[in-house]
Amino acid sequence: MDPIRTRTKGMILEITLDRPKANAIDLATSREMGEVFRSFRDDPDLRVAILTGAGEKFFCPGWDLKAAAEGDAVDGDYGVGGFGGLQELRAMNKPVIAAVNGIACGGGLELALSADMILAADHASFALPEIRSGTIADAASIKLPKRIPYHIAMELLLTGRWFDPQEAKGWGLVNEILPAADLLPRAWELAELLASGPPLVYAAIKEVVREAEDAKFQDIMNRITKRQLETIDVLYSSEDQLEGATAFAEKRDPVWKGR
Repeated sequence: MDPIRTRTKGMILEITLDRPKANAIDLATSREMGEVFRSFRDDPDLRVAILTGAGEKFFCPGWDLKAAAEGDAVDGDYGVGGFGGLQELRAMNKPVIAAVNGIACGGGLELALSADMILAADHASFALPEIRSGTIADAASIKLPKRIPYHIAMELLLTGRWFDPQEAKGWGLVNEILPAADLLPRAWELAELLASGPPLVYAAIKEVVREAEDAKFQDIMNRITKRQLETIDVLYSSEDQLEGATAFAEKRDPVWKGR
């Protein structure tokens, strides 16, 4: 069976990781996810993606250790976008929502951290247990200390302990906690809101946020004002920017065309 299921409605793509029993990711699955996310990124008719897992127990536990034991190399070919197809995918300038429907640990939590917003079922649980198997949660070691207080991030990385959605929300790791039955409907509601917004502005926001992560404030501001970022240059020359100003002046809702 295909480990990746997709569903498209309007401008929204839902991606479901469906790999029994636990939705773990092996090399082949990672490569397929990369192709799905790349196709989403490059499709002008799609504006928002939702990523979730099949069932109610697992979102994703990360790397498939059984596949590793059978020969999948931990430094093997994960495909475009790196592990899970998302965390290293270049120029992903569209919003991605993670709907965490259960356990998200190791690479599964790192995959959720690669999304722009995280919704969690109230029974979900999180951990970075790599320390216990003698390896490193590489992407989380880079991202987590920038997302939450340093000492909390280091505690989670160094101990590998489990934490619940309430704690995750307290540290700002998740946006909302929902009953399991409400998780996907809420993800779709949020996706529809985003899909109705200005795609060129979203692209510019995501590029600015990425570029600013390791840049000085004035340096990135200069690149914005001089239109040295591709998405900014496109936005400032677009029909959509003129439409936004015109709609505001005419006191009506703008009609975004993505050009």
